[in-house]
Amino acid sequence: MPTVPPLRAALAAYTPADAEEAAHQAAMLALCDTAAPFARAQWEPGHFTASAFVLSPDSASLLLIFHEKLLRWLQPGGHVEPEDNDVYAAVLREVAEETGIHDAEPVGAAPFDLDVHVIPARKADPAHRHFDVRVLLRARTFDFTAATDALAAKWVPLGEVDRVETDASVMRAVRKLLAR
Repeated sequence: MPTVPPLRAALAAYTPADAEEAAHQAAMLALCDTAAPFARAQWEPGHFTASAFVLSPDSASLLLIFHEKLLRWLQPGGHVEPEDNDVYAAVLREVAEETGIHDAEPVGAAPFDLDVHVIPARKADPAHRHFDVRVLLRARTFDFTAATDALAAKWVPLGEVDRVETDASVMRAVRKLLAR
């Protein structure tokens, strides 16, 4: 399981885009002080997850997956597993599992975005929060394969992401990308 100090340092150095993201940053820094911040069974206050905004090779589109549990278009990502050395390793594993892209390259400093969101209760899992550390990647190819938690996947031009059923945190990331 990853260690907290490198993540804490990255979170502390991060510059939030707005007040909401600053609140997410503060909550994540507090989560670093809990006994098991990466444990999937830590329901209160929740646990860290890792995801990626994957740009197309020409940086014009974003790869989104249609999430099987949340039923909307989101960035690939998920839980940090015990075998992950750090959050970045979790991101690369999740992107490979959900899209088949194994060689995406980092763009800029990590993290790129921070979000804390509620995951609804499902089966034996109670409703809980995901403290999602998000990085920016660029794919080396347009080829992908929707798999695991993804019912579908597609490249969406940055200027058209608002036309798919997504959420406000994805749109915040798109605004950051369009402002670059």
